[in-house]
Amino acid sequence: MLKGKKIILGITGSIAAYKACYIIRGLIKQGAEVQVVITPAGKEFITPITLSALTSKPVISEFFAQRDGTWNSHVDLGLWADAVLIAPATASTIGKMANGIADNMLITTYLSAKAPVFVAPAMDLDMFAHPATQKNLDILRSYGNHIIEPGTGELASHLVGKGRMEEPENIIRVLDEFFASSDELSGKKVMITAGPTYEKIDPVRFIGNYSSGKMGFALAEECARRGAQVTLITGPVQLKTQHSGIIRVDVESAEEMYEAAQAHFPDADAGILCAAVADYRPATVADKKIKREKEEELTLHLRATQDIAASLGAIKRKQQCLVGFALETNNEQQNAEGKLERKNFDFIVLNSLNDAGAGFRHDTNKISIIDRKGRTDYSLKSKTEVAQDIIDCLVATLSPNF
Repeated sequence: MLKGKKIILGITGSIAAYKACYIIRGLIKQGAEVQVVITPAGKEFITPITLSALTSKPVISEFFAQRDGTWNSHVDLGLWADAVLIAPATASTIGKMANGIADNMLITTYLSAKAPVFVAPAMDLDMFAHPATQKNLDILRSYGNHIIEPGTGELASHLVGKGRMEEPENIIRVLDEFFASSDELSGKKVMITAGPTYEKIDPVRFIGNYSSGKMGFALAEECARRGAQVTLITGPVQLKTQHSGIIRVDVESAEEMYEAAQAHFPDADAGILCAAVADYRPATVADKKIKREKEEELTLHLRATQDIAASLGAIKRKQQCLVGFALETNNEQQNAEGKLERKNFDFIVLNSLNDAGAGFRHDTNKISIIDRKGRTDYSLKSKTEVAQDIIDCLVATLSPNF
């Protein structure tokens, strides 16, 4: 699957830089085109001449290649690549990537890249285990970057622990599998709802919830990465989409989300209902700001909103797939199984507010996937990784209809 792919290989100042030669040879053997971008510290460990001989391309390190003013455009590089692989990635480079410190050619290229980014850390065990490094890796995951976990073994310090850069053949396998999965949903249309809804009380107040939209947006990016045409119906959030295959539809209220879902689901091959939709809305909306009066109480009369999940489940065709979410605080299994049946879902994603790191506003989530065959539990992961697990299940569910 790497044949014809354009790969930027970023090399940083680590003793593991010598393994970059094996990565280059492996990528080129599989038909990829490799452009090396190396940091100044990286050149202390391996020479650009060696790398250039392997890639048949000049190695890029500085913004200006020659004294005559020839400029290496990080923007053009970012647009050129099908993938960016940084191997080895030192703690310093990981920190710069996480915090946008663009003080060398590699980091500016990373910040300009439109392609997926893979990071293979390499450092001593205590540096890797340090909270700062782990926090920076979590930040990179939250951005959608793919972290290729280091192995455990003897390190350059002669200590033994986790920090060895993954072996070149395994790194290449990760990229190969990524591109192999990138066309799994080619030609398919997926509708996804995300974020909260706001139900107006008056011109300045509303009933809402804490949903950030992060899970729904991660699902949209993952579906688009696998080749789907995605319609993302989102409530009010601050997030932005990245993939060009995502069509965004912004709504505010449950009624607006219902109308958008009704319009887009009939043409979709699958629907993923990740939004936290309000179950009730004020019966009347004041046209002016409600002022505080002497009375100690204010009563709001609420009416049920349209049940988006039930309405779509009722019109779902046999070849369509409908996925629901259940965020529970008690009786999780029973409530999720009941919702699975009532709403006519193919499977439901359960997460509990009782699990640390799960639920609203987190960059992580801990889920279980329940269908009519049983339940599969997953560990706490970044929402990007959780999205991969959910879409793996979606692909498996859709596959008999492909």
